[in-house]
Amino acid sequence: MTPTAVTFDGVAHAFAARGGEGVLALSGITLDVARGEFLAVVGPSGCGKSTLLRMVAGLLRPSRGTVSIYGRPVDEPRDEIGFVFQKPTLLPWHDVLGNVLFPLRHKYGRATAADRDRARALIAMAGLQGFENRLPEELSGGMQQRVAIARALLPEPEILLMDEPFSALDALTREEMGFELLRLWQQRPHTVIFVTHNIGEAVLLADRVVVMSPRPGRVRTIVDVELPRPRRLESLSDPRFHEHTQRIRALVLDRAAAPA
Repeated sequence: MTPTAVTFDGVAHAFAARGGEGVLALSGITLDVARGEFLAVVGPSGCGKSTLLRMVAGLLRPSRGTVSIYGRPVDEPRDEIGFVFQKPTLLPWHDVLGNVLFPLRHKYGRATAADRDRARALIAMAGLQGFENRLPEELSGGMQQRVAIARALLPEPEILLMDEPFSALDALTREEMGFELLRLWQQRPHTVIFVTHNIGEAVLLADRVVVMSPRPGRVRTIVDVELPRPRRLESLSDPRFHEHTQRIRALVLDRAAAPA
């Protein structure tokens, strides 16, 4: 039996608002994420998808319930977590290699020769070999996001959180980055929780797709993606791909059927 990496146990969260009335973002989230699983989370805007990631990362504590990693409650940021945000947030004065190494230099004050070798290997895995000395302004949006992914992978996190990492990219680059992420994940498996508004992207990448209800976000259903791996361009033509995307789209758009 595959061990559980992340557990949400009765998790709810309310944000403070003006006038003293809180805004309930999440309610009653109970969910297990298996070790090595690629889990996608989709749902309407404002349903708490990013809030879930922030709680796993230790950046936010739930108002109720518990978020645990390997059975230990999360009460602060943990070393086994990597986070890729919507925008690459690269340091403009550092080149590609410097940006990938930055988290280790920031934490330990230095980067070893072994760290530099691993950084170069990740840069090559991300398809950026030869661009190590380029500044972010010299890279396309897709290339910058590859740098951000390599940076998140350098500390070898066991769990990778991705918050709509391809949302700012054009459709073709977004599709290319999806396949690039799959290739990197297959070479270095991690537990991945991937938030996206793009239903096709979720089905292409994930083992399971969690469909959230409108705010307050609840787990409406979980869809097991029955597409063989490795996923390739041909996967987009698989009838099961279309069945899954249509089912999930209907659930996301069917606001009237959301749980009370």
